[in-house]
Amino acid sequence: MSDTRLHEYRLEEGVPTVDRYLALRSRAGLSPKNADQALAALSGSWCAYRVRHVATDEVVAMGRVIGDGGWYFHIVDMAVLPDHQRQGLGDAVLTALLQHIVDRAPAGAFVNLLADEPGRRLYERHGFTYTAPKSLGMAKILDDADDSSPKLG
Repeated sequence: MSDTRLHEYRLEEGVPTVDRYLALRSRAGLSPKNADQALAALSGSWCAYRVRHVATDEVVAMGRVIGDGGWYFHIVDMAVLPDHQRQGLGDAVLTALLQHIVDRAPAGAFVNLLADEPGRRLYERHGFTYTAPKSLGMAKILDDADDSSPKLG
């Protein structure tokens, strides 16, 4: 954290509480989740960092890594509250996550993420590149009406 106001913040290893996680996701514009989803997600983190605003004790930024710990590492839940953006907090979280991976992963480990705007410039500054045309990311969002699961037996 290099900005002159960064003394107002503290970078901490670990996930936020479920309530703080849900509030941060909502206020930062990430998709809404329920408490059960949040608990499962946070429990499944390979590593996580959060930034706390010292004066208010509020968690104002976060990021997590999920993965197998040996080969695949997926960066998720990068979020900074709007009032605290442009302070270098996202950069500090991403730097800490990447250093955590570098310190523990073998050479050639695969680190990926889904880059929404406006985070793309941040990710590019940290060496992330688009995978196309060699490969393209794909996603499937499950809903209650989804009946496309393969039938076994």
